[in-house]
Amino acid sequence: MPNLSSKLNAPVGRLLLTGAAGGLGKVLRDGLKPFAQVIRLSDIAEMAPARDASEETVVCNLADKQAVDALVAGCDAIVHLGGVSVERPFEEILEGNIKGVFHIYEAARRHGVPRVVFASSNHVIGFYKQDEKLDDAVARRPDGYYGLSKSFGEDVAQFYYDRYGIETVSIRIGSSFPEPLNRRMMSTWLSYRDLTTLVEKSLFTAGVKHTVVYGASANRDVWWDNAGAAVLGFEPQDSSEIFRAKVEAQAPVAANDPNAIYQGGAFTAQGPFGD
Repeated sequence: MPNLSSKLNAPVGRLLLTGAAGGLGKVLRDGLKPFAQVIRLSDIAEMAPARDASEETVVCNLADKQAVDALVAGCDAIVHLGGVSVERPFEEILEGNIKGVFHIYEAARRHGVPRVVFASSNHVIGFYKQDEKLDDAVARRPDGYYGLSKSFGEDVAQFYYDRYGIETVSIRIGSSFPEPLNRRMMSTWLSYRDLTTLVEKSLFTAGVKHTVVYGASANRDVWWDNAGAAVLGFEPQDSSEIFRAKVEAQAPVAANDPNAIYQGGAFTAQGPFGD
């Protein structure tokens, strides 16, 4: 196994951020700026132009293997957010999320990139009930095609560490928005500040091998035992509790609503598509 797992020091020379046009990509575009001399921003969608010499923008379809190989060339680390971020027909998920993650890791192997931060999702364990407490070693129970693609991505990350020594932190992101939108998100919410810190720790902590962590703030009612994040020294600073009165003023959902039963919420009931 090649020894690619040397510790990264901040700032890296060039950091690739895929999915840069998305909601979290826009947050991390600014949040990760201190940790790289140059951030290469990529998406298939239109992005805001580079603001100065510390930014590069590259339009790239993750399903295009040659384009992804060129995208990764010259990069020292990758934060991979790119792909479809909601439940969609399998054919759409296949292109960006399944082919895309494979192409990212193949390019990382070819160009000797030692570290990837992979945006996995709580939807890899979405069919567990909300009264179950999960650790990072629990069997995955994806709640849809999107969840399946993130489960595949975690397997790809493990394989590329075992075979090629590429280290990855797979972050099972909960619900990262300015504030929780409903009762379910009171447990899954991840503030933008905590997201940025978690990605920073995932980039620069030595010896992570392939580590799976849950991306959630210090919320009162948690479904996840995030002991695996201890290796990163990640201590969330925010909590959904400040939004409790606002969220609980909403009408409660029905007891048989997936948002009241499953950790993955509505994703467990979406599809099939095209019947």
